[in-house]
Amino acid sequence: MNEKIQSGLNIDLSNLCSKDAFAWAKKTFPNRQGKAGMAALSVDGAFSNLLLFDNQRIGIASDGIGTKIELAERTGIYDTLGFDLVAMVVDDLATAGFEPTNLSNILDVNRLDQSIINQLMKGLHDAANFCGISISGGEIAELGDRIGGYGDKMNFNWCATAIGVLPNNLEKPIDGSNIKEGNTIIALQSHGFRSNGFSLLRKIMKSYFGVSWHYHRYNGNQTWGQVLLTSSTIYSPLIQTLIKQSFIPKGIAHITGGGIVDNLQRVLKPTNLGAKLTNLLEPLPVMKQVMEMGNVKKEDAYLYWNMGNGMLLVIDDQQTEDVLRIADSLHHKAQVAGKITKDSTIILQS
Repeated sequence: MNEKIQSGLNIDLSNLCSKDAFAWAKKTFPNRQGKAGMAALSVDGAFSNLLLFDNQRIGIASDGIGTKIELAERTGIYDTLGFDLVAMVVDDLATAGFEPTNLSNILDVNRLDQSIINQLMKGLHDAANFCGISISGGEIAELGDRIGGYGDKMNFNWCATAIGVLPNNLEKPIDGSNIKEGNTIIALQSHGFRSNGFSLLRKIMKSYFGVSWHYHRYNGNQTWGQVLLTSSTIYSPLIQTLIKQSFIPKGIAHITGGGIVDNLQRVLKPTNLGAKLTNLLEPLPVMKQVMEMGNVKKEDAYLYWNMGNGMLLVIDDQQTEDVLRIADSLHHKAQVAGKITKDSTIILQS
């Protein structure tokens, strides 16, 4: 393919719309001022928010799976999406140090299919068990032709809200305000595209293979549909282990939509510092192949996808070996990716 394929998404417009939505939400905070449930947010654009209930410090985060759902509709594999849904919300909570406790989900469907719903909920159950959280609320809404998708089986959209508590050994949520020049940045490996950038992925696949692209072989064992459906790595248990052992990160970036730069900037906003990332984890082979197939430039790939780096931790230098050791013990590949710099620019060198 000679032409670069556009994702159809405008990241700048998305950021502006999110900013507008948050501005309206923030105007409701005075409704609870001095009352239970008061919102206390130290940084605009944080991945999750803090709610104060007397002595209880509660975190809340909401998200969905997005168009990765189409991969399940194409492959008929539904029991992995629960890991994607849980990862999106509990890892947002983890960026502020919250230990996730409960999750509520909304499943919007065009029509009911008990078998598919059972598979979805089994996956949600398995992911909840992995994180040690309870699924304490939910709704299945039949919306008819208001919901569309691929194929003639049940089409759906799936979103969730998770809450968590701030551990006792944290005085306040992790918000990046204590980050200093020279701090170390550790990258945690992602095993796939997680649940972001699938609008561009699907366009590349369709352009390269045609409408039935999900049947084409990626390798001898997997189709493209199966490899792109790889479930999201969940980092929250690792973050909680680090906090419990007093290796508390100064800042945590969850690499979702907007890629490494946008999400790391959110963490560095309180200090106006920058970063030089010279040793990020290598993009996965499937990511390199998709870039070649879609003629995707590096700067665009690192904007839409995590490129093998699902989460970044900012830590003190003296904690480096311990953090890497704990990550390895929990089966996470991790490595030092760079340093915090005085200049507010974030530089990626590959």
